[in-house]
Amino acid sequence: MTNCTLNRKVKKRSLHINFDGGDVSGIGGVELLRAADDRLGLCKAASRLLPDPRDRTAITHQWEALFRQRVYGIAAGFADLNDHQQLRHDAALQSAVGVMAPMGSAPTLCRMEAVASQLSSSEARTMVFQMHELILQQFIDSHDRPPKSLVLDFDGTDDRVFGGQEGRSYSSHYGGYAFLPLYVYCGNHLLVSYLRPVNRTDSYHSAAVLSLLVKGLRAHWPKVNIVFRGDAGFYRPLLLSWCERHDVRYIIGYRSNEVLLRECQTTVDTLENGWHWLDYHDVDLPSIKHFLNIDYQAGSWRRSRRIVAKLERNAIGANQRFIVTDLPGDAEQLYSQVYCERGTMENRHKELQMGLFADRTSCSAWWSNQLRVMFSSLAYVLWQSVRQIGLAGTTLAKAQVWTLRQRLINIGAVVLRNTRRIELRLSSASLEKSNFLLALQRLQAT
Repeated sequence: MTNCTLNRKVKKRSLHINFDGGDVSGIGGVELLRAADDRLGLCKAASRLLPDPRDRTAITHQWEALFRQRVYGIAAGFADLNDHQQLRHDAALQSAVGVMAPMGSAPTLCRMEAVASQLSSSEARTMVFQMHELILQQFIDSHDRPPKSLVLDFDGTDDRVFGGQEGRSYSSHYGGYAFLPLYVYCGNHLLVSYLRPVNRTDSYHSAAVLSLLVKGLRAHWPKVNIVFRGDAGFYRPLLLSWCERHDVRYIIGYRSNEVLLRECQTTVDTLENGWHWLDYHDVDLPSIKHFLNIDYQAGSWRRSRRIVAKLERNAIGANQRFIVTDLPGDAEQLYSQVYCERGTMENRHKELQMGLFADRTSCSAWWSNQLRVMFSSLAYVLWQSVRQIGLAGTTLAKAQVWTLRQRLINIGAVVLRNTRRIELRLSSASLEKSNFLLALQRLQAT
């Protein structure tokens, strides 16, 4: 069945539905992604890092076009390669990619992803490293002047898998087979997306990643103040020592122990008595808190360091949390405003994994899955550029990728093509016409 006649009528007119519209696209706004990509030169540079093993005399689809097709598809909300069996015929996406004929099929894109697994480990590692250098360079270029301070947020999150993927492991903590990718952000900017096995600690390879980031950032900004921020999973004595030797500040979660609990016991007892007094006098408060500075030296440390303790009593009971830091400032301000600010990373995780499908690691080979994570990361960089440059000062400047996609990409469009021009006639009923045109103009401005 290719058409349908509905039973109801509109103003005495019969209603017919079919798929004979021709070059009509549901993602007419995808040209916005191409404008961002042209400004950054991202896909063009990244595609050159993935070797093209094909016979040059038998090529139908250009390598860069296949690369753009995959990244733009993810950014536009199409996670699976199977989507491209029909999506390859979308005229708006073809125009954004830069072709006039059907694009690569699902098997063609699958073979492109498989190239990563055909490289040697050292070649694949070099490719991923160079793609991260591109992302870091985009971050550096996004600043008009050297920043005074940068806070690097490190976090690992689970990537559940359900097949026989290479490198998968069972995690009792997550209740299934998974990977444990490491993500590093600076504000809303993604800097690192590194696939790791789940049977390693959160801090696995984090010191090496931090070292490379510091080296890259200080090569451009020698005087920038860099702060490493992470939860207790990233605490390692050697990492603290490295930070101190290389003038990198840190604020890291620290697990409680008997010594720290003894130091806090008097304050904990005072909070407990205060809570009972409030309860007796029917004073309704969600919690009472106190913050302490503790000069503490663990057995593995060569010198003492500053521990900030958050001591809380609420309806559930006593709650003690600790961080180790060399940052100056008030204990409460450091914990509540500086350390807890890392919680905003969860929004970035959701965008990257749920909105841009970085957790769609269903390839059988390890390096092909890492390449998929990089595709999603490049899509994130494009969207961040749209937000930062194209939508600054608008109502969509802080919108997440779901909203941006719905408002700016998923626009119905009639695509008219002839020998002289391509015209995209977007829906007149689009909700964000002014923001779309403003973003497009800003991204195209030199």
